[in-house]
Amino acid sequence: MCGRFDQSQTARYYAGVFGWTDAVYDSESTPAWNVSPGSYRPVLHLQDGERRVDDVFWSYRARWAEGKLPVMVNARMDKVTNRYWKPLLKKGRAIVPAEGWYEWTGEKGKKQPWHIHRKDRAPLFLLALANFGSLSEERAENRAEAGFVLVTDAADEGMLDIHDRRPVVLDAADAELWLNPDLSPEEALDLARRAALPVDAFEWYKVSTAVNRPGAQDPQMALPLED
Repeated sequence: MCGRFDQSQTARYYAGVFGWTDAVYDSESTPAWNVSPGSYRPVLHLQDGERRVDDVFWSYRARWAEGKLPVMVNARMDKVTNRYWKPLLKKGRAIVPAEGWYEWTGEKGKKQPWHIHRKDRAPLFLLALANFGSLSEERAENRAEAGFVLVTDAADEGMLDIHDRRPVVLDAADAELWLNPDLSPEEALDLARRAALPVDAFEWYKVSTAVNRPGAQDPQMALPLED
């Protein structure tokens, strides 16, 4: 799963690394070392052929699913072609840039957080699905109707033994292909499966338990703990 991530660079930095120096920005987000669900974060996507960086709410539930399904922050890759997710897979493919994500080990009450990132420390381009568009007044109380989720897949053997799922990460070139509206949902899914970065592209270290508090922000929390 991915319930927290490190997005500690600016939206313009991530867009520049992605090659989107001409992107249109509607983002007021500042760097965050401990992003939690329920916050608005910069997301890269195409809209009518225009490269955009917009602040989008992290959590999603379709309007018709209120009272039937929970609000979700992740979508399983093996489920994204079902009735619930396929509309977003067709028209709502997006990329969430980040430095890394967090997972926890240990017993309840003694959880140890870990920061997982690329070995070369390049930014991560996390696959996401989103329902883009503004909320009407009648929808304003349910921000998750216009939110995003991160796409996750089974954690391969060799990944830090902390959880059975992890976010799907692509290199920049493949991530841009994911956004191509000419790709069918099936082609996009095939790309995600083939191009996902393997376990040996990542490394991890323990970080401060300050990360355990949603909303807490401090550059030190993303640094490795000293032995």
